[in-house]
Amino acid sequence: MGNRGGALHNTGREIVRVYKSRRWIACVLEFRGRRREVMYPNRYTELFFLDEAVAFAAGHRPCAECRRERYNAFKRTWQLAHRLDDLPFADEMDLGLHSERIDKGKKVTYGAAVGSLPNGCFVQINGCAYLVLGSSLLLWTPEGYTRRDPRPKDLRVTVLTPKSIVGCFRQGYRPQIHGTGQ
Repeated sequence: MGNRGGALHNTGREIVRVYKSRRWIACVLEFRGRRREVMYPNRYTELFFLDEAVAFAAGHRPCAECRRERYNAFKRTWQLAHRLDDLPFADEMDLGLHSERIDKGKKVTYGAAVGSLPNGCFVQINGCAYLVLGSSLLLWTPEGYTRRDPRPKDLRVTVLTPKSIVGCFRQGYRPQIHGTGQ
């Protein structure tokens, strides 16, 4: 689960905006027994992802409260990827990610050879989203990964995962993958 910094819905539970702030986080579904009514008026809008790799492709980072261990691991790889002297603060990462995930209301993407990408990245091929995993490309659907295709080395693809997150993957961060991708 995650959110984008606040309420994206109105009192009729209709989505009225793409995001509220730069703080796009990925949370766990259960934390300290807390219960929420989905899309409760004037509260943040819950977003649900198949797995952490999907949340990353959307431009979210681990929550510092409910996913502290993953958040700290992400910070360490962010530091390495950006060659920083000190560990970054959440605001620093959120500011860096924001320009890499959305521009004028549209998702930011870029091209790369699929063979050059680390595990965990999402790419788009012929309008479909695929997870890069080992020597395979896994076709994503809302129900799970439904097909495993061989990963060609030289094929140029549209990369959906923001560049800074790809940099974290290159530095050793391993996103959690849904069981259908195993």
